[in-house]
Amino acid sequence: MKKERVMLIAGKESFMIRVLIEKLEEYGILCEFVPAKLGTINDQWDDFSFYIYYLEKGEVVSTELKGFLFDRLEDDDKQILIIGEKTDIIELRKENVPKMIYDMVSRPIDYGNLASIINVYFQEEESGALKRNVLLVDDDPSYGSLVRDWLSPYYNISVVTSGVRALKWLGTHPKTDLILLDYEMPVTNGPQVLEMVREDPSTSQIPVIFLTGNDTKESVMSVVALKPEGYLLKSIQREELLNKLKVFFINH
Repeated sequence: MKKERVMLIAGKESFMIRVLIEKLEEYGILCEFVPAKLGTINDQWDDFSFYIYYLEKGEVVSTELKGFLFDRLEDDDKQILIIGEKTDIIELRKENVPKMIYDMVSRPIDYGNLASIINVYFQEEESGALKRNVLLVDDDPSYGSLVRDWLSPYYNISVVTSGVRALKWLGTHPKTDLILLDYEMPVTNGPQVLEMVREDPSTSQIPVIFLTGNDTKESVMSVVALKPEGYLLKSIQREELLNKLKVFFINH
């Protein structure tokens, strides 16, 4: 297994930054300082698997740098850890923390705890626990198997073959990030499933994208009228589907 590397972003390589790197190395974590400059971070980004931002007391990260970091983290399905003063961390936790922030640690730093947090991240990343959870609902097992093969390297993809099974599955998996829902199914069709999903408070916020095999104007209009988060034709090819989902998650 390759040794994961951590990028430590800070305004300058201070004594405390050097101590932090040395302490993490004692716990077997490879960590390297990178100055908080957009171009430098971008040039070295792909060499690292996890990112730490060392926030100096009273430091305000520029909108440009913050936007770049969150965009890259979102694109690459990575996360960042923030280190800062206790008062700053308390204020940050009061805000709507973006999901790209894995955790926040206040100074003085408990190095053992910090190393544990980083190691847990790598374990979760390796096991797939950090992947988004996608549920595909389609009565065609062959199509379901095909889409599972396409998406499984990038998402935790689960497949059920009926609306009833979808509702039962959602009852035990409320943290689903997206439902890909076949529009035309026997017994309980896609629109009925969507209605029940939105009526249940535990699932009402889960985004739904319809899958339809019919691309006529009338069919598409009937799908759009139900106001899902989107729709995809079932004739879509692998790369296009992956790109559509990537854009969807970036926008949401």
